[in-house]
Amino acid sequence: MIFRQFFDHESSTYTYLIAERMGGEALLIDPVKSNVDQYMHSIGEMEMKLVLAVDTHIHADHVTGLGDLRHATGCASAMGEMSNTECVSIHFKEGDKLKVDNLRLDVLYTPGHTDDSYSFVLPDRVLTGDTLLIRGTGRTDFQNGDPADQYDSLFDKLLRLPDKTLVYPAHDYNGMTVSTIQEEKLFNPRLQVANKQAYVELMNGLQLDNPRLMDVAVPANRNCGLKSAA
Repeated sequence: MIFRQFFDHESSTYTYLIAERMGGEALLIDPVKSNVDQYMHSIGEMEMKLVLAVDTHIHADHVTGLGDLRHATGCASAMGEMSNTECVSIHFKEGDKLKVDNLRLDVLYTPGHTDDSYSFVLPDRVLTGDTLLIRGTGRTDFQNGDPADQYDSLFDKLLRLPDKTLVYPAHDYNGMTVSTIQEEKLFNPRLQVANKQAYVELMNGLQLDNPRLMDVAVPANRNCGLKSAA
């Protein structure tokens, strides 16, 4: 399997390029508009065909590259059915599978950071969007976020994956690139809570500024990063 992790320094976003093999089909998860040329270079270098570009949720801190990638390659674009946007060609839901060649990514609905947050599971790893971060969890104070929903997504879904499962988030602000479910159970400070109410109180007590690009990024991302729906 080909698995490439790209990092956007402005928004601390991770984008993932996944394919079964060189020369085969590929998908991109959480692409950033300003980095589309970088993705296209890597795809072309390995002679792959981009067939799908996906966002784990509607991001508030960067503009997505979904629309530009679809225009450049003819690939399908996808968001979850809860994203309430008409610009994508595919709406997935929990239980669906994202497919490239013989690879299958299982879709989990993991709301809490936003009400349209999804995670994607491969046999040995999980792409957690902004739900589970490395030594953290996504904030829950805008875009219909809900700490109680996030607790359920974490403790009833993601943390029930095998301990050795690799964790790849959509963001990291401290230079960490990968973790495991076991590490997060042991060392993630936001997971060391007695119950759901304690987690809700913890998250509601955070005092965070809104993302700098939120007023621009959210409406743009509802249109796949384009000026008008595509």
